[in-house]
Amino acid sequence: MLLQRLYVLVFIEHGTRRLYIAGVTANPTGPWVARQARNLAMDLGAGMEALRFVIRDRDAKYTQAFDAVFLAEDVQVICAPPRAPRANAICERLVGTLRRELLDRILILGAVHLRRVLAEYAVHYNGHRPHQSRNQRHPDADPSMPTPVVDLTGRRIKRRPVLGGLINEYEAA
Repeated sequence: MLLQRLYVLVFIEHGTRRLYIAGVTANPTGPWVARQARNLAMDLGAGMEALRFVIRDRDAKYTQAFDAVFLAEDVQVICAPPRAPRANAICERLVGTLRRELLDRILILGAVHLRRVLAEYAVHYNGHRPHQSRNQRHPDADPSMPTPVVDLTGRRIKRRPVLGGLINEYEAA
């Protein structure tokens, strides 16, 4: 169905800035949000042990079932204070990035299209997009490895288009 509002549930790890697209729906409800949290917990598997906190806003869609998913994994759920967008600034910044770099530049044709576009963008974001807070590394970069310094003098540059050329990734050829 065209011209309908779609909602996206995203999670981001503060330390690594790793993006997880949990789901897309036209009608977000408490049970849907809880199901997406369970799916995330299953996808992360043993990676849930590394998490200590989940910061969420006070929307009524985040029910006790949502909180229970994380409490069962010994992850503390923290509710952001009312009307305090800076309390979860990293996620707010991510939402702005998604809008500026992706959603404001592409016409979304429906939920399936949005899922596909977000999945491709998440691969780019986690595997190639540098972050200043991570010393210009992408979220999937190994933190034990030193930041590589690439001398591009006299070398060719290879461009790889992402999302049909909406975004480009560059590397030394």
